[in-house]
Amino acid sequence: TVVQLGDMRIAIARPPFSDTIELTVVRPIVQLSLDDYQLSPELKQRITEKVEGVLIAGAPGSGKSTFAAALANYFNANKKIVKTFESPRDLQVEPGITQYTKLHGSFVHTADMLLLVRPDYTIFDEVRKSEEFEVFSDMRLAGIGMVGVVHATKPIDAIQRFLTRSELGMIPHIIDTVIFIENGKVEEVLELSLTVRVPSGMTEADLARPVVEVKDFETKELVYEIYTYGEENIIIPVKETKKVENGLQSLAKKQLLKELRNVDSSISENDIQILSDNKASIKVRNELIPRLIGTKGKNIKQLEEYLGIGIDVQPKVPTMGQEIDFEVDERGNTVTFAFDPLKIGNNVSFYVEDAFLFSATIGNKATIRVNKSSELGRRVMGAIMDNTLNIYV
Repeated sequence: TVVQLGDMRIAIARPPFSDTIELTVVRPIVQLSLDDYQLSPELKQRITEKVEGVLIAGAPGSGKSTFAAALANYFNANKKIVKTFESPRDLQVEPGITQYTKLHGSFVHTADMLLLVRPDYTIFDEVRKSEEFEVFSDMRLAGIGMVGVVHATKPIDAIQRFLTRSELGMIPHIIDTVIFIENGKVEEVLELSLTVRVPSGMTEADLARPVVEVKDFETKELVYEIYTYGEENIIIPVKETKKVENGLQSLAKKQLLKELRNVDSSISENDIQILSDNKASIKVRNELIPRLIGTKGKNIKQLEEYLGIGIDVQPKVPTMGQEIDFEVDERGNTVTFAFDPLKIGNNVSFYVEDAFLFSATIGNKATIRVNKSSELGRRVMGAIMDNTLNIYV
């Protein structure tokens, strides 16, 4: 039996569930305001102005619910309509905040009711079961600002629990900020975003795919990458360290800049990134890419052989160029775009009508492959069926 008596939560266990009668009484010992957490101005602004999908993560007893209550009271003080989802209702919030529990034994029915109320923010205390994760996701995608409290020993574990219940491409639309609480303090804050690029550690341009980037909010350093590999969604830890170029890399960068300025004098040192002793990446205007690559990749191959490093050419800003022909081959879980072999090595941009979708480099087999089960793949397939897909070089 669970009893909520005032601010005390009483859990009663009896035989045969337990070997003896046991009563556990839990009550809050402190009530804090958002100012007590001494958040940085940037974080406070992000929480209260720029985000609508927040996870508050931490181990049991770490202070997650206390922080959630402080956040709810702050929203209420700023004239926002705030509701809570709780079972039992034990958050210490101001009278102006209505606390909901399960309706007819399910938060699904509570969510239906809440959509009629149209709050600005909903605090979902203790998201644990699959049904509750689905309710959180549905309400967030319906446009309601959601703050969820989740048990997790690490911030990334909170994201992992959503990853097993939602599609990869939808995760940043459901969650954009993860706040990790430990010993009653904000220990770490992560922010999520979706991009299309080659994951860290991969070198071939035709391996580009949707990647969820998880960055440290304070330092903006990439901490994790989440992407599809085969049929599985995987989370890869990434350590972005500021690399000190050795003598060989510094020499290669200077020589590469010299050669590139023979093509266009506006190319600067900031456009060149030395990834390793044998790999470099350059970003140039889209119209310069064909001149750099050359027919069948002749120019870039000569430059690679001359410098002794591989060179990855990327567009600075995706822009429409010359539309090119392509063929589509759909097999299994992959859709393959085939191009003229003369276009090998060229960077192309995919558009749905006039809206940019992604860029990729035509591989050695004159093809680009896209996974149909990914969010990007579904958009591509939809554009193919609607005959609205255009590819430009």
